Amino acid sequence: MSSQVASTPPRWSAPDGEWTEPDLHLFPPDGHRYEIVDGCLHAAPPPPESHEAVVRAVVTTLRSAAPPGWWVCARLGIEIGVSNLVPDVTVLRPRSSGAVWSDPDDVALVVEVETPATRRYDRILKPSLYAEAGIHAFWRIEPGHATPLLRTYILSGSRYRSEHSVEGAEPVKLAAPYPIRVAPAAWI
Repeated sequence: MSSQVASTPPRWSAPDGEWTEPDLHLFPPDGHRYEIVDGCLHAAPPPPESHEAVVRAVVTTLRSAAPPGWWVCARLGIEIGVSNLVPDVTVLRPRSSGAVWSDPDDVALVVEVETPATRRYDRILKPSLYAEAGIHAFWRIEPGHATPLLRTYILSGSRYRSEHSVEGAEPVKLAAPYPIRVAPAAWI
């Protein structure tokens, strides 16, 4: 009989104080989304493939309309004070810093694609933080009855003002983050 030592998973513990960006490196790339809001950890389960398909389609749509020098990225983090958020899609202005965690001043648009697990987070908490950081435009994509529903918002003072609700196959022209035509039915 051979004696085997049972392997125990590595142990880690929460920080003594607030969570910070380096603490995010404790987590494996397991599909969960780990973010820090005001020094508190927030974890969301891996999104379904339907969510990922919409994210890829939105990135393609935004990239195809992007003027030279603009960057469209999936899951690029933004550092907002003591918060580290990871939108589904981020559009960066030309001459952005290129930092691992983007500066809100470089961000022209953030996009969140709702799932049942992130609905309240994507509708209430994250938009308020993006607005406080001065990010000019915010898009939220909700599951629709037949096609996704795109809701667009523009910064007005320190809050977002609803601008458009777009659903279906008919392209609609939007002005932010740059002139673009979108048809959410194409995203599924």
